[in-house]
Amino acid sequence: MAIWFSLCGAILVLAYLLGSIPTGYTVVKLLKGIDIREIGSGSTGATNVLRTLGKGPGAFVLGIDCLKGVLAIFLVYWLFNFAQSQNLIPSTVNLEIWQSWIVTLAGLSAILGHSKSIFLGFSGGKSVATSLGVLLAMNWQVALATVGVFAVVVAISRIVSLSSIFGAIAVSIFMVILHQPLPYILFGIVGGLYVVWRHRSNIERLLAGTEPKLGQKLEQAEPEQTA
Repeated sequence: MAIWFSLCGAILVLAYLLGSIPTGYTVVKLLKGIDIREIGSGSTGATNVLRTLGKGPGAFVLGIDCLKGVLAIFLVYWLFNFAQSQNLIPSTVNLEIWQSWIVTLAGLSAILGHSKSIFLGFSGGKSVATSLGVLLAMNWQVALATVGVFAVVVAISRIVSLSSIFGAIAVSIFMVILHQPLPYILFGIVGGLYVVWRHRSNIERLLAGTEPKLGQKLEQAEPEQTA
């Protein structure tokens, strides 16, 4: 049983490290020689890269950040397949229950890594793209439904942060509607609330009517709030 717990713990650490890969920071540093945390919203995510370098780099960062979430969940599937092939799973372990819980924890670890990257002094992005990658690997129907909500809101409002917040709230609703396991529903609730919390400075600007729309820029980075 100790080996099994060690393998599960290792997967969660690897998921966090995957999420921590500073894609946006690295791309902007390589292409423009500046620290993206000192520009615009101060986020290292795709939206701030889009405002800083344009559509190409923004799309690239979005894709890689999404891939980080996908890989974090595939690590769990690999673990279970490997453990089964090597007879490392104790007879007392219920594979279906354990897998759904470890998938959930790995997803949350990747999301935390993206927003609190160990490589950037525990700063980072808003975790939206990585959350989408996690959802795609967990249940593609939930992911596509969430993207649909995001697309509708951004088409109406032209505000990415507002669309992300609506998408984050919608995840847990779709998890329930599509009868997903309890751990996945809890992921939708906890992950969604975390993404909304990461957007608290955006919410302040939304309430003040100063949140930029697509194509607009924030003039300088705001200090990241802590709580």
